[in-house]
Amino acid sequence: MKPGRDRSFASIDRIQKGFIDVGYVCSRQIATTLYLAYHLDKPILVEGPAGVGKTELAKASASYLGVPLIRLQCYEGLDESKALYEWKYGKQLLYTQILKDKLNDIMQGAEDIASSIQRLRQYNDIFFSPDFLEPRPLLRALQEETGAVLLVDEVDKSDQEFEAFLLEVLSDFQVSIPEIGTIQADLKPFVVLTSNNTREMSEALKRRCLHLFIPFPEAKLERAIIQARVPDLSEALRRQLVSFIQQVRGLDLKKAPSVSETIDWAKVLVLLHASKLNPDLVKDIESVEGHIHDLTRKAVEAK
Repeated sequence: MKPGRDRSFASIDRIQKGFIDVGYVCSRQIATTLYLAYHLDKPILVEGPAGVGKTELAKASASYLGVPLIRLQCYEGLDESKALYEWKYGKQLLYTQILKDKLNDIMQGAEDIASSIQRLRQYNDIFFSPDFLEPRPLLRALQEETGAVLLVDEVDKSDQEFEAFLLEVLSDFQVSIPEIGTIQADLKPFVVLTSNNTREMSEALKRRCLHLFIPFPEAKLERAIIQARVPDLSEALRRQLVSFIQQVRGLDLKKAPSVSETIDWAKVLVLLHASKLNPDLVKDIESVEGHIHDLTRKAVEAK
């Protein structure tokens, strides 16, 4: 696909620098995957813990390329009508009433039943034309003239039947509508699928995509992320916060704090005009209560 602005995934270095401008700090691994997917016309299947920036990656890609972000949120029971298209039944009903009101005028001059039916047939296809079509995310992504970033979010929450349908669409980037015909993308969308691994994805889908696993970031990268997203936080407090979060993730927790939660913490610290971490700021984290003093002491001493 061609970007809407004078931007493209021309090089790995350019991607890393450009994404910083739109507020997303990506590792070289992420930038390399974006570069390859873009030039190979392949979707990216992004996996990793919740809150590490999988959805934000698609948003940043759209911002960087200057094209619309079209999001399909997956859930159990999602079907073609919600993902692809629906007919505007209300509009069809309204036009049917209008046609009924004009029936005498339409039939004027018809000499027999055959000629009457022939006249009515002239109006049959009107009700199943593009004017009555309600495009859903998949069809909208194919119809975007300047290209788009298609985000299929939490694809693992959809059913296997929908996954098979999605694979068919992503293979050819075209769909067939019986009443209209085949609609093919003039510019293929850049596709990002995210998964939280609630179920195993099919091998067919995995083969179709480039795979990207985003883990929790190392301290240096997480500090860079916080600096980009919460620039008002002081460097000292940023180091303390990241050190604390990194230590918490090393504990035996049911759910480790995500990067998005680190960002939220950073924003709270700015709003509270905090100068350093202390136990009172983190005492509401029940699962690590016994470690608070030790963790905050180590965080304050972090270099």
